[in-house]
Amino acid sequence: MSRYRPPQKPGSKYITPEGKKRLSDEFEFLWREKRPAVTAALAAAAAEGDRSENAEYIYRKKQLREIDARIHHLKERLEHIVVVDSKPSDPSKVFFGAWVRLEDDEGNILEYRIVGPDESDHAKGLISMDAPMAKALMKKGEGDEVTVKRPTKGEAVYTIIAVQYEPFE
Repeated sequence: MSRYRPPQKPGSKYITPEGKKRLSDEFEFLWREKRPAVTAALAAAAAEGDRSENAEYIYRKKQLREIDARIHHLKERLEHIVVVDSKPSDPSKVFFGAWVRLEDDEGNILEYRIVGPDESDHAKGLISMDAPMAKALMKKGEGDEVTVKRPTKGEAVYTIIAVQYEPFE
């Protein structure tokens, strides 16, 4: 069996100011605190002698590779992202950064914010602009009905109740 996987389509390069700060903070933490601590632990494990049977040494090498991979990913993303910190010309429509209140066909109220792929967190109501829900909502306004083609659950119809560019209270 081959290990080849076709390259994934890169996510959108847009991010909110809060998302950029979170990525920058993670990068700084990994680079200034976590990596030096792991490097010191790796050096101490290497000083113990035979590295081929030294579990601590093997574990620290693996941990350092994972940290370096994440640092590399964050550095690449931070160099190429575009921070969107302004409201659109038509704030009554759904665009990047909007908070949207929806009602589904069963009467349930849902609230989402459209954010970049690096920030998405469904548990917090942050959905990526590349997600099917966000794509269906884009350029729609209050009172519009949208049909979302969900990958595993089929289609769902939602009505947009409110669109704003500040968090709901």
